[in-house]
Amino acid sequence: MEKFKVIIVEDVPLELKGTLGIIRTDIPEAEVIGTATNEAEYWRLLKQGLPDLLLLDLGLGGSTTIGVEICRSTKEMHPGVKVLIFTGEILNEKLWVDVLDAGADGIILKTGELLTRHDVQSVMDGKQLVFNEPILKKIVERFKRAVGAQLAKQEALINYEIDEYDERFLRHLALGYTKEQITGLRGMPFGVKSLEKRQADLMKKLFPEGTTGVNATRLVVRALELQILDIENLEADES
Repeated sequence: MEKFKVIIVEDVPLELKGTLGIIRTDIPEAEVIGTATNEAEYWRLLKQGLPDLLLLDLGLGGSTTIGVEICRSTKEMHPGVKVLIFTGEILNEKLWVDVLDAGADGIILKTGELLTRHDVQSVMDGKQLVFNEPILKKIVERFKRAVGAQLAKQEALINYEIDEYDERFLRHLALGYTKEQITGLRGMPFGVKSLEKRQADLMKKLFPEGTTGVNATRLVVRALELQILDIENLEADES
């Protein structure tokens, strides 16, 4: 690995000391040209010299959004700077998504294996989406669940003879649309009367034991139970 310059943004002195120790011991090619504990200090450092790598903590001064904005602004102004997140925000998955959307090259959680030479080298070599084992484990678990849910949905659609329009109808009922609103969706060639008939047919399919007392709400709940609908992926179509 060739020599490169690093700025570290970290507001906890003990953790900064630990990070500097890791770099000094395991990554001697890294020249730390400055450290910052907040956003203002970071921008002052950046004016003095551009780093090759920004090692960025997300939770600065009790705020989780500052780190995301530092990442986004740095990438917009200096696309060549690598940004590796090194954070103790181990439960805030939305924050991980936000910082990846902001252009981060990777996320290393401050748990398990911590920061390694291999992680840093991967980022400096241009590899995108560098993660350590704790976050990789979560990503794989989510991936497996998502694939399983998709397969279960496909099986349910076949078993209960649910077509594209049935799925769209049920999905928008689940989102609180009225039948009148559903008829206004792009590519939905049905009037209210046709949707009422479709609802009755769906009730017979999903409640073969009898439809007494079954209304639109119970129908949607049944579709969720059978995994015809995925509660984590309920999105409206364009009107």
